[in-house]
Amino acid sequence: MTKIVGTLGPKSRSVEVISGCLKAGMSVARFDFSLGDTEYHQETLENLKIAVKSTKKLCAVMLDTVGPELQVVNKSEHSISLQADAFVVLTPDQDKEATSELLPINFDGLSKVVKKRDTIFIGQYLFTGSETTSVWLEVDEVKGEDVVCVIKNSATLAGSLFTLHISQIRIDLPTLTDNDKEVISTWGVRNNIDILSLSFTRHAEDVRHARDFLSKLGDLHQTQIFAKIENIEGLTHFDEILQEADGIILSRGNLGIDLPPEKVFLFQKAAVYKCNMAGKPAVITRVVDSMTDNLRPTRAEATDVANAVLDGSDAILLGAETLRGLYPVETISIVGKICAEAEKVFNQDLYFKKTVKYVGEPMTHLESIASSAVRAAIKVKASVIIVFTSSGRAARLIAKYRPTMPVLSVVIPRLKTNQLRWSFTGAFEARQSLIVRGLFPMLADPRHPAESTNTTNESILKVALDHGKASGVIKPHDRVVVCQKVGDASVVKIIELED
Repeated sequence: MTKIVGTLGPKSRSVEVISGCLKAGMSVARFDFSLGDTEYHQETLENLKIAVKSTKKLCAVMLDTVGPELQVVNKSEHSISLQADAFVVLTPDQDKEATSELLPINFDGLSKVVKKRDTIFIGQYLFTGSETTSVWLEVDEVKGEDVVCVIKNSATLAGSLFTLHISQIRIDLPTLTDNDKEVISTWGVRNNIDILSLSFTRHAEDVRHARDFLSKLGDLHQTQIFAKIENIEGLTHFDEILQEADGIILSRGNLGIDLPPEKVFLFQKAAVYKCNMAGKPAVITRVVDSMTDNLRPTRAEATDVANAVLDGSDAILLGAETLRGLYPVETISIVGKICAEAEKVFNQDLYFKKTVKYVGEPMTHLESIASSAVRAAIKVKASVIIVFTSSGRAARLIAKYRPTMPVLSVVIPRLKTNQLRWSFTGAFEARQSLIVRGLFPMLADPRHPAESTNTTNESILKVALDHGKASGVIKPHDRVVVCQKVGDASVVKIIELED
């Protein structure tokens, strides 16, 4: 039921590996623009399309912006070894060569925002906190535009790009950089991206700004925006950001640098709870780092994944593990197995009561229908809930109550015309529900409207039931709960199946 987002990259961009990932349970593919250009990602996406066709598994596309990320530029790609207690200078002059005494960075305002004793952290890709591949620096003095630092641990940096993080300091760069806008308006528009992951979201204004930008780009007005919370500033404004965003990604790699390690769990639990109550997807990152190089996760990581599920997370996002890890397919498969085990013991009853209490009374019309559908399904031990929806809202509301059985969301496309051409809506809504826990979308035939007064729904219902039987979730003599609109009324009905 818990979804898995896989990042496609060097080790996971062939049709064969992507097909393996889809079969293993990946339902959202993340394209990280910190690495590779648009052509590179386009090739990967074409391979994804082939894999989706051959495996017949729907997959949503997530574009991850780079955002105001500080980077050390190492053009020669030689590895740089740094010794504890030595000094290293950070300079905005990007023409200089990166050495163990001098590191050029892509930001010229560093000297203005740091002061003596500030901590700066430099690591490759994502911070693993593993001390041989990443380095802690302490600012010693500021000389003009350069920042002189003392190295706190010996480490070797390898590769062309290292990310730089200054603990608890605001970087005055826009959340959507010009480069991000360029990528979205070319690659994003061309490929109708389903979800935009907005890196380093710090204020609700960041989300509004991104939405405003997307609304001017044709079909992208339908794209959902997931705010990626990566620092204290984002956590401080979490409630306002949650109201604006369509979902939240907790980037624990960066949060772990900005927050003391002992506080990360608390913020994670609080954030996931708030997302659950708002009925918006919560995505957790950095769960099985060790699987980047190993076939098995550590016990702590396996427990961590299970706890994320028990806390109510909708999806687990894999970064380095699938991007450059040696075992992308196995990682997805193992994370899926851990999630499934945790779901078996998820206290649905307590969760349901908590959510109903939080929503309070009087409930809105839709909310009461959704909660009633879930309650009925649990009481009659239904094997599946089928919901007909055109915007996807009803389906997401039902999923918000975390029923123990899968929710088949039958998205009925709407036919629209602007006098020049006809277009269908629905594909976006179907794919976007691929990141919501327990929601499994199907696109119906547009000739059957979702609001019906006659029996057209019966034929779609049959298609949905057949789909459920084929995928093994519905068996003879099962009970099924159906939620649909008939005329102006919303109806929840319970069907008992024959043989």
